[in-house]
Amino acid sequence: MDPDEPLPPVAHTVSVKALCAFGAKAGDLDLRFVPAPSALEGMAGHALVQHRRGGDYECEVGLEATCGEMHVRGRADGYEFHKARVEEIKTFRGDFDAIRGNHRALHWAQARTYGWMLCERDGHDEMTVALVYFDIATGDETVLEEHHTRETLREHFELLCGRYAAWAATEAAHRTALDSTLAALVFPYGSFRAGQRELAEAVYRAGAGGRCLMAQAPTGIGKTLATIFPLLKARAARKIDKLFFLTAKTSGRPVALDALRVLDKGQGQGRLRVLELAAREKVCEYPDRACHGDACPLAKGFYDRLPAAREQAAKVAWLDRQSLRDIGLAYEVCPYFLAQEMAHWADAIVGDYNYYFDSSAFLYATMREADWRAAVLVDEAHNLLERARGMYTAELDGGALEEAHRMAPAVLRGPLARVFREWDTVQQSQQADYETGDEIPERFLRTLQAANTAMAEHFAATPDASQGPLQRFFFDALHFARLAEAFGDHSVFERTLGATQQARRLAIRNLVPAPFLQGRFVEAASVTCFSGTLSPFEFYRDALGLPEDTALLDVASPFHSKQLHVEVAMDVSTRFRDRAGSLRNVADIIGAQYERLPGNYLAFFSSFDYLEKACAAFSMRHPGVPVWTQTRGMREAERHGFIARFEEGGQGIGFAVLGGAFGEGIDLPGSRLIGAFVASLGLPQYNELNEITRERMQTRFGKGYEYTYLYPGLQKVVQAAGRVIRTEDDRGVLHLLDDRFARAEIRELLPRWWHVRTAGVRISSDE
Repeated sequence: MDPDEPLPPVAHTVSVKALCAFGAKAGDLDLRFVPAPSALEGMAGHALVQHRRGGDYECEVGLEATCGEMHVRGRADGYEFHKARVEEIKTFRGDFDAIRGNHRALHWAQARTYGWMLCERDGHDEMTVALVYFDIATGDETVLEEHHTRETLREHFELLCGRYAAWAATEAAHRTALDSTLAALVFPYGSFRAGQRELAEAVYRAGAGGRCLMAQAPTGIGKTLATIFPLLKARAARKIDKLFFLTAKTSGRPVALDALRVLDKGQGQGRLRVLELAAREKVCEYPDRACHGDACPLAKGFYDRLPAAREQAAKVAWLDRQSLRDIGLAYEVCPYFLAQEMAHWADAIVGDYNYYFDSSAFLYATMREADWRAAVLVDEAHNLLERARGMYTAELDGGALEEAHRMAPAVLRGPLARVFREWDTVQQSQQADYETGDEIPERFLRTLQAANTAMAEHFAATPDASQGPLQRFFFDALHFARLAEAFGDHSVFERTLGATQQARRLAIRNLVPAPFLQGRFVEAASVTCFSGTLSPFEFYRDALGLPEDTALLDVASPFHSKQLHVEVAMDVSTRFRDRAGSLRNVADIIGAQYERLPGNYLAFFSSFDYLEKACAAFSMRHPGVPVWTQTRGMREAERHGFIARFEEGGQGIGFAVLGGAFGEGIDLPGSRLIGAFVASLGLPQYNELNEITRERMQTRFGKGYEYTYLYPGLQKVVQAAGRVIRTEDDRGVLHLLDDRFARAEIRELLPRWWHVRTAGVRISSDE
């Protein structure tokens, strides 16, 4: 049987790689950095070794074998029938002796497993099992051999299968029980809110039908529950294997976890396994120690203690950050890497966008390797555009290079000095402080890649040295070089001069992330992007790279126009040239509203400079009104303090920057917030980078101004205004302080349930 063909459902099927990873790893967790070959280098190395062999040498031999209820399948790298010899080929870079012991044990387990499968298939009584380590830098091979009888290989195979079989039986029982639980699951609140059923049905159709969905649904309908519930039902119908709930900010994770807890109705094996993924730096128990057994007690013997910790985690089922920490400390294993292990066995995983969309995303890579049918929920998806741009942007900092050069050993000073010289050449003709280009100079790239190779060889030879400024610059340089390989009209090359050598910077800045994200949408079983502000749909679909056949849903708001009085101030212009003259009118409009109805208000401005001047003007004209302001670089405690001022029944004005920390993601129902003022259309700053973005968007999509300025700006306005009405019982006011809000093309982009009125006389002649 071809190993790529589907198997009859009579046995638990597992790959050789997964079988060995589960049962053969032993010893310490060791994260000392050793540069590994890229996927392309690995494939090329395999091909070269295979090409060197004789004519009877078979490559990529598809194999399968059974052991009780276990069905194991895989592909041996190389096989010689007449010599009864199987090879497992591994590529590496640097010092052969630096290959970790737990990796070597895994490699031997894979090779021996293939040895048994060939003995069984072809009737060999003995087999030579070889590990071939190919150094991609030198082309040299290091070959390790073992000679086994058929019986010893069979015993090894059955031992691995025995370890996995007990776990597989538990997993099968869990899946059966969970399917029953989810099949019987009903919506927890009896009836759906307005719009909630419509959203849930659309998400189910997308999940079950293998499509992508973009859904705009307003605050207050229960979007989180309405997106998770239908996918759990799709899981019960075996349309998907796993659910990923991805958030833009840490604050979004508790909301998803709360919804999953409400829906977790199972008992025992039928409980939903929920996993929270958190950043390594947030959960590390020993942040001042290196991540290997010689330094960290939770890395020492990690793989020896992992089976017991894994079993306990599966029983606990609810694996949020605290639960993982409790289990990790109880079993003396690293909580962060315990979470990575449990991702293989969880039913629903909650984490940041970067776990799926980043260039080195853990969940995406694991999904592909394990061939999961994963349904992905992207919460507050309007944030994904800027986040993705950041993921596919790389910067080189002059100060970081200088520090790396100063700390580098003698063998690296030459390669890094050459990077310095080529960097000087790149910027020597630069006239302005900031310039961009459509090409990255080839000589600079070659020099940087040569330095990367030298640093990789250094770290491979001295893994204990892989800490500090040199490693940080190496990672930055690697990221830059990888993005340079994919450089195109979706990105731009930036050159920034500074007052000193240390302040200069080179960057590959992404403008259109669609080319990088397209595969992420296609390879998932389904992706649902949802938000309260996701219009126009075509803007986000184009910029993010969702498929053309993506389903679209715009859920009607449960709110009505009588809840929110919306008024455009026709006598205010916040255009840059008019801002100084707008301060008095803005202050008086805010003051008049407060005098009519004292309470808590938020006032949003386009920049800190405008905010500070407006706040000063307001306080001068209305000195008795309490005010508090957002400041540059607010710490978390200061942000909490700002929000805490919005008390039930309180009074005062909070001044904030549009698009900042207080423009979305905060919930101030009832009298905690009764109104907002927005003194800006939110349009991004007019500058060289945004103008290049406009040109690229125009070329690609025919809507340069809209995609660069108008749509992103108004999205921030609607998000900020959305702080006022949070429930069907809320009432409030919204003042749009710019005459341009009255334009027909602008009003078309505002929420349909708003009834927009105008007040005052237009003062601007700019149409």
